Amino acid sequence: MTMMTPPPLDQEEEEMLVPHSDLVVEGPQPMEGVAQVDPAGAVETQQLEEPPSMKFTWRIDNFPRLNVRKHYSEVFVVGGYKWRILIFPKGNNVEHLSMYLDVADSPALPYGWSRYAQFSLAVVNQINNKYTIRKDTQHQFNVRESDWGFTSFMPLGELYDPVRGYMVNDTVFVEAEVVVRKILDYWSYDSKKETGYVGLKNQGATCYMNSLLQTLYHIPYFRKAVYHMPTTENDMPSGSIPLALQSLFYKLQYHDSSVTTKELTRSFGWDTYDSFMQHDVQELNRVLSEKLEDKMKGTVVEGTIQQLFEGHHMNYIECIDVDYKSTRKESFYDLQLDVKGCRDVYASFDKYVEVERLEGDNKYQAEEHGLQDAKKGVLFIDFPPVLQLHLKRFEYDFIRDTMVKINDRYEFPLQLDLDRDNGKYLSPDADRTVRNLYSLHSVLVHSGGVHGGHYYAFIRPTLSDQWFKFDDERVTKEDIKRALEEQYGGEEELPQTNPGFNNTPFKFTKYSNAYMLVYIRDSDKDKIICHVDEKDIAEHLRVRLKKEQEEKVEKRRHKAQAHLYTIIKVAREEDLVEQIGKDIYFDLVDHDKVRSFRIQKQIKFKDFKEEVARDFGVPVQCQRFWLWAKRQNHTYRPNRPLAPPEEEQPVGQLREMMNKTNNAELKLFLEVELGLDKVPVSPPEKSKDDILLFFKLYNPEKGELRYVGRLFVKFYGRPIEILPRLIEMASFNQDEELELFEEIKFEPGVMCEHLDKKMSFRASQIEDGDIICFQKARMDNEDEFRYPDVPSYLEYVHNRQIVHFRSLERPKEDDFVLELSKVHNYDEVVERVAQQVGLDDPSKIRLTSHNCYSQQPKPQPIKFQGVEHLSDMLVHYNQTSDILYYEVLDIPLPELQGLKNLKVAFHHASKDEVVIHHIRLPKQSTVGDVINELKTKVDLSRPDAELRLLEVFYHKIYKIFPSSEKIENINDQYWTLRAEEIPEEEKDLGPHDRLIHVYHFMKETAQSQLQVQNFGEPFLLVIHEGEMLAEVKMRIQKKLQVPDDAFSKWKFAFLSLGRPEYLEDSEILSNRFQRRDVYGEQYLGLEHSDAPKRSYVVNQNRHTHEKPVKIYN
Repeated sequence: MTMMTPPPLDQEEEEMLVPHSDLVVEGPQPMEGVAQVDPAGAVETQQLEEPPSMKFTWRIDNFPRLNVRKHYSEVFVVGGYKWRILIFPKGNNVEHLSMYLDVADSPALPYGWSRYAQFSLAVVNQINNKYTIRKDTQHQFNVRESDWGFTSFMPLGELYDPVRGYMVNDTVFVEAEVVVRKILDYWSYDSKKETGYVGLKNQGATCYMNSLLQTLYHIPYFRKAVYHMPTTENDMPSGSIPLALQSLFYKLQYHDSSVTTKELTRSFGWDTYDSFMQHDVQELNRVLSEKLEDKMKGTVVEGTIQQLFEGHHMNYIECIDVDYKSTRKESFYDLQLDVKGCRDVYASFDKYVEVERLEGDNKYQAEEHGLQDAKKGVLFIDFPPVLQLHLKRFEYDFIRDTMVKINDRYEFPLQLDLDRDNGKYLSPDADRTVRNLYSLHSVLVHSGGVHGGHYYAFIRPTLSDQWFKFDDERVTKEDIKRALEEQYGGEEELPQTNPGFNNTPFKFTKYSNAYMLVYIRDSDKDKIICHVDEKDIAEHLRVRLKKEQEEKVEKRRHKAQAHLYTIIKVAREEDLVEQIGKDIYFDLVDHDKVRSFRIQKQIKFKDFKEEVARDFGVPVQCQRFWLWAKRQNHTYRPNRPLAPPEEEQPVGQLREMMNKTNNAELKLFLEVELGLDKVPVSPPEKSKDDILLFFKLYNPEKGELRYVGRLFVKFYGRPIEILPRLIEMASFNQDEELELFEEIKFEPGVMCEHLDKKMSFRASQIEDGDIICFQKARMDNEDEFRYPDVPSYLEYVHNRQIVHFRSLERPKEDDFVLELSKVHNYDEVVERVAQQVGLDDPSKIRLTSHNCYSQQPKPQPIKFQGVEHLSDMLVHYNQTSDILYYEVLDIPLPELQGLKNLKVAFHHASKDEVVIHHIRLPKQSTVGDVINELKTKVDLSRPDAELRLLEVFYHKIYKIFPSSEKIENINDQYWTLRAEEIPEEEKDLGPHDRLIHVYHFMKETAQSQLQVQNFGEPFLLVIHEGEMLAEVKMRIQKKLQVPDDAFSKWKFAFLSLGRPEYLEDSEILSNRFQRRDVYGEQYLGLEHSDAPKRSYVVNQNRHTHEKPVKIYN
């Protein structure tokens, strides 16, 4: 499937999964939780044979010297189809490598071709395969979208940095893994007919919510409790979570097609942006449970959440040598189980209750007994009827300082026995008469990586042997193997497509795996899997939802029969009077606001006139209809009256004859002449010399424009001849002087020209349907009017723009509203804003445009006089906004733009603290100026201390900035800038002293290779000639203030090109840093067997790009 997303989001690191184009496009990719066709179920219901697959590796030499915009790989064949990889080495109009899978022979394929593939693209990390960047998706390729992939695959800065390992010796390796699958007709599939269940529509990135809602819905006891929550007929679903959830569950139970969740998300207080922001299932589950628990208080269903999901465990600490035990009872609604290092659920439970020994330096303070050796652990007092297990597939990698997904194989049983091994998980206080034997009810799956993916669920609603897959709108029957074994994760082996070519079976990591498990206790099964029918649903809700469904059916029927009908829209004089000057100012009428008739195509037009007579009270003989025509200047005017022979035709034929486009509407103007008694009379004969004109009157004093009537005039007549009639229309004095203007067009600009009253209509090129605007002749004193004539007023209306201004600090709330003009320049806009906020200096106002799709401010503010007009500030791609954000600066914006902002981390020499300072200096300043500025802000250990500025990246020092270097090109976004005092020993280096780099590191085994991982804060150290390692170690321990027991566990090594050579205390260290046969980076490494734990305030199961889930109502 192609993208089902809104247009782009402004997110700096957001990747875009699209067919390549030459336009810069930002946006969320379909893999990011957007509704897609899943190869395992949506495209094929049950596969009988393994699909053809292949891994292709592309070696690209001399990568930095590729001087082409596009670069193609050689062709490879999978499933009988020809494929190739397409890359943009310098990015497809973005600062990222752009990479796509391309159908190599698409121009030669027959019309209507289509093929479906699941594939991943990767850039191999040649130093450590663990850090290979791999992204996967699926797509149905066709003539319009013959390539598909990632516009922002990875930052160019990372790719071209040789230290990162993606490009080594100017060579890059790209991999493609392609699985070609059969195509079935996705759109004709009927989930209700095939399975008895319906799916949920994806709003953009709500697949995570859909999978959770389906799981909760299929717990009938929970569904019944939701139905029993009190709601009233006056409640609106968009403002009531209980009613919205009741409505959603009712539709899932009784409707025949997929159900939207928009009412529910509106009841959460979410806007469109929230619906396109993927969140964590576990977090949504907790927040929703807490909300429902709160909403159920004081009702007949109070306590339902606790009864279903709440269990209790006991945290204990028990002394070994004295009789002392501390316990604390805690409740839980779900359990987080470790995946890493555990083969299955039982291993995770074993780890959960694992006993920790508190001894040595970690002894327990046992009140009156003092420090004691003790045991610490957790045991379960009771388990809930519905057990929710969240698998910790996402963990924090402290070395990479980011979240990573754990795709290891992890098994879970169909039946889970938590009484196993004599109840080893249970506390002494547990009720042993309760049998804790559980059956698997639901498996929630996450497919993708740490930066997003797709969620779906496998559920067996009645705990029978039949499983169902709920993948957004689509529900399919599945077998137990697909629901369980295929969701364990781990690696999968692809069959060889070229036997003899490569005999090594290819294994690839499965990125789809179980993320949340729901078990139901067997002894509670009959209570939980209960019967729910309409009697459980409030009467007012049944009535409301049945009415909605009937309207939906009628609308569908109406749509299905649309080809049998013609829509006729009839505009009358009354519509022009009502609309002009209020709803519209240009042209004559908004056809969407006039009377619409739905007439069978075979009905003759003259018979349709009978219906008009009944509706409008205008006899058939008094009706004359005019056809509208769109002119070349894009105006829309009555063009000519219908001829009598045309009125004999069927309305369908008439519509097709008059409107060649595929529009099913016939637009008409009904001309009705009124006699002296205001009763309709037959319309006058229209000769070739008669022209129908429409008239608008402008009042400059009030700034008002209104419709006053229409007249037939003679083609060779002159405007001066009709002035008495116009004076009568306007109710002016008979001697009033008039000015006349012709309204010619209004797009792209207004064209309204003075009409010579003495020149004939023919000479002025006036024709049927033209609009004449008139006003009183201007006097000399009328300059006081803001818009003294028709052209100036129409120009004002055309450019009028209401703008909602919001403080950048409060981007969700309007601060004030201003009426401006689209042609106002930058200075005029900020001046009006400054007046509104009471600021004397408009140059201290900084504006930021609005992103129409994310409903957030754009990342970059508008530069001083950086746009020409207000209209430029409001446009975002092809969308126009009416929102601007403002901020009041402490200095004028032009001055600020001449400054460079740097974020510098200052490391104190004697205190264990790091303070972030924001330095703002002119762009032409030097590093020396930064240091001088820092000295005024930081606490130095000595008044005469000297500072230096370092560039740190991935726990290594890459540069010591010379004080003369200009700061304009220093990047503090990508690198860390560190300031520190220069130690005294470095100021007076001897001829044989060396200043070396010292880094912390750990060893890791990956892909059967030993890898070195740096972490922590790197530093510089002076070593002296002849100094032994033992002496250097003493200085390092003193410098870092590390306790003896911890320091004794460290190993010291000389590292060059990532290979450690371990050192003895007696070794002369300076000899190592003088060898001529060593090239590349070399440093003294401090090896830690156990890396220090980091504290981080993030949900360990949440992707790093996510915002926390909030339900506002």
